[in-house]
Parts: sequence; structure tokens; C-alpha cells
Amino acid sequence: MLYREMDRAQLDAAYNNTAAVPERDAIVADWATRSARVRREYAGQLDLPYGDTARQRLDLFLAADPQAPTLAFIHGGYWQINDLVKESFAFFAEGLLPLGINLSVIEYTLAPAARLDRIVAEVRRSARWLAEHLGEYGADPTRIYVAGHSAGGHLTAMTMPLPEVRSGIAISGIYDLEPIRLNYLNEKLALDTAEAERNSPVRHLPVTAGELVVAYGTRELPELCRQSTEYARRWTEQGLPGHLLPVDGADHFTILDSLARADGALTRALLAMLGR
Repeated sequence: MLYREMDRAQLDAAYNNTAAVPERDAIVADWATRSARVRREYAGQLDLPYGDTARQRLDLFLAADPQAPTLAFIHGGYWQINDLVKESFAFFAEGLLPLGINLSVIEYTLAPAARLDRIVAEVRRSARWLAEHLGEYGADPTRIYVAGHSAGGHLTAMTMPLPEVRSGIAISGIYDLEPIRLNYLNEKLALDTAEAERNSPVRHLPVTAGELVVAYGTRELPELCRQSTEYARRWTEQGLPGHLLPVDGADHFTILDSLARADGALTRALLAMLGR
């Protein structure tokens, strides 16, 4: 057995969200269509460089209130899947801006062009960039919240120790990378034991951090549910503020509906963080 009494084929299947959700491609296409409309209709600040390489870019959509908080969203794709890009996640602005919440969507370099160490460093740099530059766009640089999905959930967790980040929502994330090192996803990531260990949030809990909501869909693969449950347990046992949020009936992709809707479970969690 390779990991938790699974052989390689079983471990591959345990983390294959695309195979587990047959509607995945249609859902992703719908995100892209909705986001293209938002990018046409909203006056966003697009492709702002936060670093020196081509994919170190972010988009910024601003609410009317200059004191509005900013949600920085980090997309998923197991750090490597090219059809998930920041341009496909502007649709969150339709729900967030009327609630008085700015949206920034973060892009980053993907494997195999970048190792995971570099990907983590880039996303942390994007949070620091927002803190340094939001004021130039008439936004409050002290009210930065981070949310991310799948690989973005992992990257959200990796930003939580930063002083620039108030709080976070880690959605359907991976927090222990050892099974990733051992399965098909490592063909592009090329993780060794040391890199997997130092980039596993569950192994490096901060001493202090803001509130973290760890969310997952109740229809997700069991390993994804376990990763979230275990990480949330370790987080709260460390005495850090936060909680586990199972989103009833959601799979690995439909869970994002609950951040797109004003009455969604993730939107409600965000509003609670904001004291509303």
C-alpha cells in the first residue's frame, strides 16, 4: 500500500476531481462565460503586475465605497491545469460588489514552469502588493481578505501567516501534500519529500493568524473532505480562530456557487468575518 491503505491507482482516483464530477467542463465553461460578461460590463483594473514574470498579474474590481474590504481570490487547478485562469473568476464581482466588497483575482505561474516553492512565494507577493498599492486605486490597503479554491485553498492557507492578511476562506483545499507527492499530480509538480513537507499547511501552523474558515462540499471525494476536516481540527487545536464549514450538497466545483450568491454559505461566512 502506498498511502492510507491505497495503492497508486486508488490514490490517483482519490484526488481526481475532474473524473469525480462529470459536469466539470460545463461548469468551468459557465464560469468563463459569466466572467467574460463581467469583464466587459465592469470597469475593472486588469492585468496589474505584482511581479516580473508574465503570469504574476491580478485583476481588481472596485465597489463604490472607498472603505470597502478587498477579497483576493486564488483559483485552483492543482497548481498546473491551464484552463483555470484568473479571467474565469471575475464572475464573483457580480455578487460581491453590490455587497460593498472589492474583488481581486490572482494569477500565478503554473507547474512545471514553476516549482511549488515559487508558486507559494508568488501568491504571498501578490498579497503584499495589494497592501502596498490598493491605496493608489482608492481602496483600503488594511482590509485584505483571502479566499481560494482547491490549489487556491492550499495557497490561501499559505498566506495566513502574513500580517497583510486579515482573514481567509480556504475552499476544498489540500493541506497535506504527501499524497500529492505520491500520485499522478506529481508528474508536473516534481515534489520531493522536503518540498512537500515545507509547503504543507497542516505541518506548519502559524503562532498567530486571523480567522480561517475551512470549507468543503459534502459531495466531495472522501480524501478532500478528510484533508479539510483534519486541517480545521489542527488549526483550532492550535488555538487559532476559525472553524470548519461543510457546504451541504456541493461537489468540488459547485461549491463556488455559494461564494457567487449573496445568500450562499461562503458569502455568509465572509460577511460574518466582516462583522456584518
